[in-house]
Amino acid sequence: MSRFNKPQEIGWRNILAQMLIAIVAITIIVWFLPRGSQSSMHFDVGRPWPYGQLIAPFDFPVFKTDAQLQAERDSIRRVYEPYFELDPQVERVQMAAMRAEIRNMSVGDLSYPHRAFIEQRVQDVYSRGILSTDDLEKVHNDTCQNVKVYQGATSQSRSIHDLLSQKEAYEQILVGADSVGIERSKLQRLNLNKYLAPNLVYDAEKSDKEWTELENSLSPSSDMVLAGQSIIDRGNIIREYDAQILESFERATAARKGTNRENNLILLGQILYVTTIVLCLICYFNLFRRDYISNGRSVLLLFLLVLSYPLLTSFLVRHTLLSVYLIPYTMLPVFVRVFMDSRTAFFTHVCTILLCALSLKYPFEFISTQLVGGLVAIYTLRELSERSQIFRTAIFATLAMIIVYGSIDLLHGREFIGENKLTHRDFAIYQHIIFSGIVLLFAYPLMYLIERLFGFTSNVTLVELSNVNRELLRKLSEEAPGTFQHSMQVSNLAAEVALKIGAKSQLVRTGALYHDIGKIQNAAFFTENQAGGINPHNRIDLKESARIIINHVSDGETLADRHQLPRVIRDFITTHHGKGLAKYFYITYKNQHPDEVVDYAAFSYPGPDPFTAEQAILMMADAVEASTRSLKEYTEESIAEQVDRIIDTQVAEGHFANCPITFQDIQTAKEVFKEKLKTMYHTRISYPTLDNKNEEEKAAPK
Repeated sequence: MSRFNKPQEIGWRNILAQMLIAIVAITIIVWFLPRGSQSSMHFDVGRPWPYGQLIAPFDFPVFKTDAQLQAERDSIRRVYEPYFELDPQVERVQMAAMRAEIRNMSVGDLSYPHRAFIEQRVQDVYSRGILSTDDLEKVHNDTCQNVKVYQGATSQSRSIHDLLSQKEAYEQILVGADSVGIERSKLQRLNLNKYLAPNLVYDAEKSDKEWTELENSLSPSSDMVLAGQSIIDRGNIIREYDAQILESFERATAARKGTNRENNLILLGQILYVTTIVLCLICYFNLFRRDYISNGRSVLLLFLLVLSYPLLTSFLVRHTLLSVYLIPYTMLPVFVRVFMDSRTAFFTHVCTILLCALSLKYPFEFISTQLVGGLVAIYTLRELSERSQIFRTAIFATLAMIIVYGSIDLLHGREFIGENKLTHRDFAIYQHIIFSGIVLLFAYPLMYLIERLFGFTSNVTLVELSNVNRELLRKLSEEAPGTFQHSMQVSNLAAEVALKIGAKSQLVRTGALYHDIGKIQNAAFFTENQAGGINPHNRIDLKESARIIINHVSDGETLADRHQLPRVIRDFITTHHGKGLAKYFYITYKNQHPDEVVDYAAFSYPGPDPFTAEQAILMMADAVEASTRSLKEYTEESIAEQVDRIIDTQVAEGHFANCPITFQDIQTAKEVFKEKLKTMYHTRISYPTLDNKNEEEKAAPK
């Protein structure tokens, strides 16, 4: 069991709360996941296939390319024959009108043979077919060779070269008139143009029906791929036909996803996948960090972080807005590492990236790149104590992601310089990774926002609080200098122990500096601040003395509230004495009043006892440092005996029963205290003396 898990059973209320959180998280993530067409496969003709072996999961046709379909349409257009209806009434009416005008002309104007020739020429152009200018232009634009001319139930094909416009028909008559010697001036008086009207009318309905039938005769596919058939394998060079098959597979997949059955299967798969990842995350916290799930602020922060990244990824993929590599995924492990711990940061990052990858069709590069980037960010941010560390983390995490993605490109046969060099789209991903690294720099100001919203305290804040020039610490050093020196010594002792047992050293160092700030109120009543042998306790009652000593805890809380110290620092103030006794005054009072039943509560600290390892370390360091000051002689034996006695008494009184500290940690703390105190008090071995004075004189240097 983890040292951070208290040995107690999980109640039903806690179980129900975890189930509710899991259900809400699963519902939100699955709801926003894309279930339509997801991100496309990225491949280039003539380059190796960058993914694993692709097996056809179902039968699908190999669709023809747009160029192939267009070529087939062009070929059928050449055999396509639009429909024109022949209207014989036009010819009869116009011929009758022309004959009437010719009869009214004198013989001198136009002889009988010429009249007969003109009538014949007009009949000839009508028999060829006269179209309006717009219809004739449409026929030529359609690139068809023939048209279908019908009258009633009969129809025949005619070449478009035989068809005439009104202008062309008139020119044909003029050419014929010139050949037989008819003067054009006589034809102009006849004005043949008004007797040449279109006798072929375009039939849009029949023409469209004919074109539709021809188009329907075209097959959209050229081949079939059967389920289980290998489409392409990793490393295979993509040919034109391979690309055609891959595009057909994507089209078929998108079409199948439109059916209710396919959508239900996809939804079921997403629910199972997300549920598995969320349950893994919950199991981790129950097995190793139950202290986090018992803290509402930690649960809320983790819930929001784990949800926000999959939702943002799904949004970008669903709407194809931007590349997912623009999102600073490494910011998540940075936040979790700063406010929690490294192992939780990495496990949370892994689960979040796996949830984000569900939105992508081919997530191998994404998962590899982001996991390595997150791991490097966690490693370089083991102890955040200054602003420059975020800058260093951003640089190393970005470089790691670029190296990983570049290595994958090389594995796929892509080159940065050469014949198979990367495309502009490939280089864009590297630019996106660099951009996400720049955005990671904003993690520093965002930490302050998270601290204010969720009540966390980062190492940066702890370092700032440990500055002895801050108002409260400066006041402590001026008004209670002995207490200030004591706090500094305790801070060094506690931080050293924390480093040895793997606790939060910066937290306990800062907490130790503030643990006795309540002594500012009555500094002279504490021995470390008394000078000249004047002790104000000699003038007051023992119970009053005990009250003043005990009240430095509540006075410290009041000062902490006034100066807005974080809750985690205030906890050091309230727990550094736990529920222990002001023993000197209790024992003295009991000796002076042997027959009186002593009120135990009057001499007891309010508590609570320490509930974190850091608070337990401070309690030990505080008691050890204060008690060793009263030693008459500083030797290795006296210091070791005092340290063992003080800490063993605390253990026996049960002050560490509710905090995650082990007997091995306590033993390690003892050894650290002994070594540090020996150094602080400059203990040295006692030199032996000679019993015989004469021998002493002989030994003296000459």
